[in-house]
Amino acid sequence: MKNKLYLILVLFSVVMYGQNQPQTYAFTLQEAISHAIENNYTSINASRDVQAAQKKKWETTTIGLPQISGNVNYLNNLKIQQNQITVNGQSTTIAFGNYNSMDASLKLTQLIFDGSYLVGLQSAKTYLKISENAKVKTHQELREIVTNTYGNVLLADESIAIFERNKAALEKTLGDTKEIYKNGFIEEENVEQLQITLASVNSALENVKRQKRIALDMLKLVLGINLEDQLTLKDKLENLTQNNMDLAILKEEFQVKNNIDYQIGQNTLTSSELLLKLERSKALPSLGAQVNFGSNTFGSRFTMFNSDQLWFNYSNVGVGLTVPLFSSLGRSARTQQAKIALEQSKTRLSETEQKLKLDFEKAKSDYEFSLEQLGTSKSNLNLAERIENKNQVKFKEGLTSSFDLTDAQRQLYSAQQTYLQAMVDVITKRASLEKLLSKN
Repeated sequence: MKNKLYLILVLFSVVMYGQNQPQTYAFTLQEAISHAIENNYTSINASRDVQAAQKKKWETTTIGLPQISGNVNYLNNLKIQQNQITVNGQSTTIAFGNYNSMDASLKLTQLIFDGSYLVGLQSAKTYLKISENAKVKTHQELREIVTNTYGNVLLADESIAIFERNKAALEKTLGDTKEIYKNGFIEEENVEQLQITLASVNSALENVKRQKRIALDMLKLVLGINLEDQLTLKDKLENLTQNNMDLAILKEEFQVKNNIDYQIGQNTLTSSELLLKLERSKALPSLGAQVNFGSNTFGSRFTMFNSDQLWFNYSNVGVGLTVPLFSSLGRSARTQQAKIALEQSKTRLSETEQKLKLDFEKAKSDYEFSLEQLGTSKSNLNLAERIENKNQVKFKEGLTSSFDLTDAQRQLYSAQQTYLQAMVDVITKRASLEKLLSKN
């Protein structure tokens, strides 16, 4: 028995240890997007909203279906009520009722016609569409957010690699310069100037390392994984940039009706139309029917469940018609409000359409500029590298000062960062354009 208990405890400990261990993930950008759509916290709740809307639709449908309810009542008269009657001038008191009574019944109700119910069915369908649209919009936004965050992590990675190379080159230059200074061929300020540059590079390197940790944690949060988990990115920044360079997308025609924001606006307009129909339907009569079946019994003592107890059955059928006649113009006022809300929805939809067209033109321009900027920044980087190399040679030969070398190095470092940012911009601007085009 002790051995079995010990084995159970060991197995439980192994299971709990495995559950607490950090998970390891490795994603390409597309794999990261797919994982986020399935596991992101907002995406999960968007799917639940659709499920809730489906249940709401069924709930509304059941209002027009048969409804059955059961009812059981038991009454014990501790003291029966007395009633006085007068016959030929003589008054006497009589007790009406029984000490015990029980009633059991079933009621079936059926809605035959109600304008509000018909509008409610249409509203439930529209509500479901709105929830589905919200889910699609969430997924599109996730694609853009994951792309941007993934790109920021790659940017930090490349920046770290460049800063480390710059640091190693600077340390070598500084070491050589110190030796030249010891031999008395240059002044001390040349050494000090290089030390200042190296300190700046070290500071920038540590800062970008912190930025990478933050960017990686942000990506984990968007992906819906724990911050303690290990995450590796499979894609490289240069390859991803090349894959996102596509001039054909600039020639695609923008179909505003395919955009999810426009579809959401359309559904909002439909909701306003249904609200107007609902207010108008309240002027229509409503018709319903019901059927009741029941049985009751009485006794001076509690004998309701005895086999010889007498039960008396009853049943009835009823139809009810409700006709609105006069509401002191309150119904008319609500209808007018619904008309105003409908006109507002039409105006907002027109505004959304124009705004989306403008957003598309801007996104297309931004993407086109990012492609141009990538080419320009790459050329500038090549020039900055040549200028820095020439100044390195001149400095070693004593033909230029450390100030000129430092200026050339700073220009190179700036060009490196500009080129890296240009690559990221190509990726993110393409994602923004695809979002407007509703590309999956």
